[in-house]
Amino acid sequence: MQVTIKTQDEIEKMRVAGRLAAEVLEMIEPHVQPGITTNELNDLCHQYIVEVQQAIPAPLHYGGSHDRPPYPKSICTSVNDVICHGIPNDKPLKAGDIVNIDVTVIKDAYHGDTSKMFCVGAVAPFANKLVRVTQECLYLGIQHVKPGVALKEIGILIQDHAHKNHFSVVREYCGHGIGRVFHEDPQVLHYYTPLEPHSKKAFDFILQEGMTFTIEPMINLGKRNVKPAASDGWTVKTKDRSLSAQWEHTILVTHDGYEVLTRRKEESI
Repeated sequence: MQVTIKTQDEIEKMRVAGRLAAEVLEMIEPHVQPGITTNELNDLCHQYIVEVQQAIPAPLHYGGSHDRPPYPKSICTSVNDVICHGIPNDKPLKAGDIVNIDVTVIKDAYHGDTSKMFCVGAVAPFANKLVRVTQECLYLGIQHVKPGVALKEIGILIQDHAHKNHFSVVREYCGHGIGRVFHEDPQVLHYYTPLEPHSKKAFDFILQEGMTFTIEPMINLGKRNVKPAASDGWTVKTKDRSLSAQWEHTILVTHDGYEVLTRRKEESI
């Protein structure tokens, strides 16, 4: 497992990229209203990142392979039963929808990666609870970060809180190391089961000062199972069509705890 320990210069660049990513979510929030399309949200974010921040939207043209095209937009917008990697489109949002907006900004070659759930107009109480509990799962994981902690301890906290509230945890997608590279080691799993020996390295990995990684739990209202990616090669939905929510932050391991590099102004963690 190749995990990079960041230098002080790299950490400062990560702070800048993280702050910019947070500012994109702060900028877009008042625009998330019934009637707007996710394509329009994408265009607003793209313009802000490129023209105002003088930065690069990392998702745009990311990850092409023989079996899927590169990602075609500058942000991910995952609505209702979309777990992750939803591609912005021309369908208007409507009151009652929940939508995750996932932003990754590159500045001076370093990445800041974060996402937030938005409730469009008035949403059902069960949707509100899912959004709230998923954010609580993220915060519980963050608050446990410090040198010497095994990653499985973060997964246990997230899993236990989700299950206590009768929700399920997606296992197919996880948090990840981040820096000059968008996705690097370690894998940050949001669950724990000793019955998965192939995941033992990730579960047992010990945090060290200077590491930077994301925590980004995906929590489902129904069962945890996912459908295979859609024909676009990216969009992942819940198998039972139940709602899904996700929140994400980029975290730095400090000498005695953590620093949230993508914390927004309204947050107190």
